[in-house]
Amino acid sequence: MTPERPRQVPFEEVRARIGEPDAMMRGKKQSELDEHLRRFIAHSPFLSMATADAQGNADCSPRGDYPGFVKVLDDSTLAIPDRPGNQIADSFQNLATNPRVGLLFFIPGLPETARVNGSAHATDDAEVLARMQVEGRTPQLAIVVRVEEAFLHCGRALLRSRLWDPASQALAEEIPSPGEIAADQFGLDIEPDTLNSMLEHGYQRLY
Repeated sequence: MTPERPRQVPFEEVRARIGEPDAMMRGKKQSELDEHLRRFIAHSPFLSMATADAQGNADCSPRGDYPGFVKVLDDSTLAIPDRPGNQIADSFQNLATNPRVGLLFFIPGLPETARVNGSAHATDDAEVLARMQVEGRTPQLAIVVRVEEAFLHCGRALLRSRLWDPASQALAEEIPSPGEIAADQFGLDIEPDTLNSMLEHGYQRLY
């Protein structure tokens, strides 16, 4: 028997409960990247990228590298390098049928984040890729984002989560290791320590 889902609240009721944003909050969304957003992106080593396929099935993936790995091509265009990963290519597949994209940039130690929404596509433009070379290696592909909306987001969520508090790292010790999780999920007859060693070896080849 399928359990009954919690009640769905209409947006009109949501708005009535949380209230209206003030004029300053309404006006913070920009259609281009100003100097503050450009500087934020230039210092960010990590972002989350949300995409969806033609049917609206959503996906969110992490992207990270040295600070400034995302390049600002102009006031309304970004480029994100595609570094070696699991080769599933969910984001590329989604963008091929639905170009809408949402980005959330983080800077370690800073509670505020930067949000960018717009449209995106894959590129192999040699000039763009050359700007993303790291340790002598140039990515084969990048994702070009046309910025339609960009703004800084307040730090309440990160402050509540204590994400940058060193004490929060103790939470990692309270869950099974990646090797234990993989052995269980995939039904592998391999010692978790062996899987952990394989993962660590793979992580050494970042580029």
